Amino acid sequence: MSAEPVILGLHRLEVGYGEALWPALDAELRRGELWALVGRNGSGKSTLLRSLLGIQSPMAGRIQRAPGIRVAYVPQRGDYDLSVPARVLDFVRGGVDRGWSFLQPGLVRRHRAAVQAALQITDTEALAHRQVANLSEGQKQRVLVAKALVSEPDLLVLDEPTSAMDVVAERGVFDLLARLRTERRMAVLMASHQLRLVPEFATHTILLDADSGLALAGEAPAVLSSEAFLARWGTALT
Repeated sequence: MSAEPVILGLHRLEVGYGEALWPALDAELRRGELWALVGRNGSGKSTLLRSLLGIQSPMAGRIQRAPGIRVAYVPQRGDYDLSVPARVLDFVRGGVDRGWSFLQPGLVRRHRAAVQAALQITDTEALAHRQVANLSEGQKQRVLVAKALVSEPDLLVLDEPTSAMDVVAERGVFDLLARLRTERRMAVLMASHQLRLVPEFATHTILLDADSGLALAGEAPAVLSSEAFLARWGTALT
């Protein structure tokens, strides 16, 4: 087990509307882990994310958040209007909560450094002066991640980041998330209905199935080799 402290804990957590979507769920997320939240459309992935982000109250159980934890959320690209004229640099800068920071020169320098570091780790520095609307889907996703990273989060949450991508762009996003968990030691939680790359990149998995009332969480090899998983999705990994 990792020596890292728990930054987000799910304790006997139940979510849903009127009735729970699946049995109580237990999971503990730590720095340096990449959690894949997987299941078919309608399995309850988005409902769980809304509860973890504090947008929706759980029906039962408890969500434990480490004191002072910083969480960044990257919604599906369809939730953004990426056709609005904007340079990548300006779009990414929008992830900084400036407030009255112009009165604090040190904070301004820190924000500038955070923007530069986010562009660098997402390989978007060369795109800084291009229009977001003119980018490929894979490039747009990396820019969205860069915008989230300028807040220097402890936990990065993404909802279906590889939807509508070709296999090359999809792998590029997984590669980026793997780098973030190792180089920045952040926890990453990614919701997806794609299972193909999960065994290669995810350290842990939460598997949801509202139809059968199934909820599994744990280290990825254990979840993906479980009898319950193989009975329903075994062919998805071949």
